[in-house]
Amino acid sequence: MKKTNIQLLITGGTLDKDYNTTSGELVFTETHMNQLLNEANTSLTVESRVLMLKDSLEMTLSDREIIYQACLKTSSQQIIITHGTDTMSETALYLQSKTGLTDKTIILTGAMRPFKLGNSDASFNVASALMAVQLVSPGIYITMNGQIFAANNVQKNRTIGQFESH
Repeated sequence: MKKTNIQLLITGGTLDKDYNTTSGELVFTETHMNQLLNEANTSLTVESRVLMLKDSLEMTLSDREIIYQACLKTSSQQIIITHGTDTMSETALYLQSKTGLTDKTIILTGAMRPFKLGNSDASFNVASALMAVQLVSPGIYITMNGQIFAANNVQKNRTIGQFESH
């Protein structure tokens, strides 16, 4: 069986934040995806590319266009985007509104707690995205909390800290 190349596009979000012991703030220093994938001991062929390390609340239309262009330009048909959870749904809808992606399977995922702080949902969500990108039909999806959501039927419930259909 031929190994599939999965394109991993990293944009930041809580998943990649770390604790700054001097300031007490959550900050970006580097992506933690290589460590996360190594710990998973995956045999998948995953090509990682850091597009930005940004909190999704600070994401602009230009940032979403960078994500779209990266999805459009990759030769991979299977794409995972790590993203902050606050505006993940907006980016998913933006990608869905664009042309040229209908033959690709694109999964957005993230974490409610930073991977580096432990007790995080990051590993589970990324693993779910890796599985989902291989199984679902082409389209734009969000994978969080063990569920797959269509881009046009998902919202973050801030009260319970989970994603749900709307």
